[in-house]
Amino acid sequence: MPYIQLRLLANEENAEKFSDWLVASGSVAVTLLDLKDYNDTIHNSDTNPFGDAKDTPIYEPLPGDEVVYWENTIVMGLYDANQDMEKVVRYLKTIHPDKAEMQFKVEQLEDKDWEREWMDNFHPMKFGQRLWICPSWREVPEPEAVNVMLDPGLAFGTGTHPTTALCLTWLDGLDLTGKTVVDFGCGSGILSLAALKLGAEKVIGIDIDPQALQASLENAKRNKVEDRLELYLPQDQPTLKADIVVANILAGPLKELAPTIIEFVAEKGLLALSGVLEGQAAQLQTIYSKWCDMDAVKVQDEWVRLSGTRRKA
Repeated sequence: MPYIQLRLLANEENAEKFSDWLVASGSVAVTLLDLKDYNDTIHNSDTNPFGDAKDTPIYEPLPGDEVVYWENTIVMGLYDANQDMEKVVRYLKTIHPDKAEMQFKVEQLEDKDWEREWMDNFHPMKFGQRLWICPSWREVPEPEAVNVMLDPGLAFGTGTHPTTALCLTWLDGLDLTGKTVVDFGCGSGILSLAALKLGAEKVIGIDIDPQALQASLENAKRNKVEDRLELYLPQDQPTLKADIVVANILAGPLKELAPTIIEFVAEKGLLALSGVLEGQAAQLQTIYSKWCDMDAVKVQDEWVRLSGTRRKA
């Protein structure tokens, strides 16, 4: 089915509002893109006229936290090919704060099987020496390896983001046989599933989003490990000490919730923290070094993983 795409330049203050406008004007889907990764042109210009934007992804904020968008953001709407785009543009110009300078681009997209196109973007990915994350419609590359079957869905975490990749590689390097693991901020359950497939006896997944817990449970059933996975909202989380604790969230929550997270780590237990940019690592290293002997920071594409071992209380 053919579609029309409209791209509208926004910033961190109005990106969410612009997204709502596109939905109100008939868009069937809206995507937000960092301008740094936007290599297309606006108004047939030969160069990108908007400069570079810092890369601050939207990533699992706590309830009540302000969502931080990119400094310069492309808000992209997808419309049915029969949509009157002149009418859409007129509507946007009537509500745009700077209608005379509204920067946008409308383009006809190639008629193709978009579901197939989307599926083709996801491939099996290997982490460490033995762990694979595989979408269900792809052939498993190494049947004898540790394979987690996971499709993009309700919650963050398919292995493509550096923070998830850093945690998966860390888990792959551990002997998890018979261990209890806490996955704090479990999202899709990808780290929980990896830990269980790697030999953990039990995993406790905790997340603020009920949808994330639903996604984790469904993914656990697909991988036939649901009998060893327990899922909780924060207000229901149990009191326990785990051999391994992994928290792939954000620097702010990792700082704020440090006393809560560290309480899950048993003496001589291992801790991994991610969702952290390089510039935020030193402060978190200092905070968690109150309780743990911290390892050297691991970096991937400006994101880091912190890890350490819990000392005696």
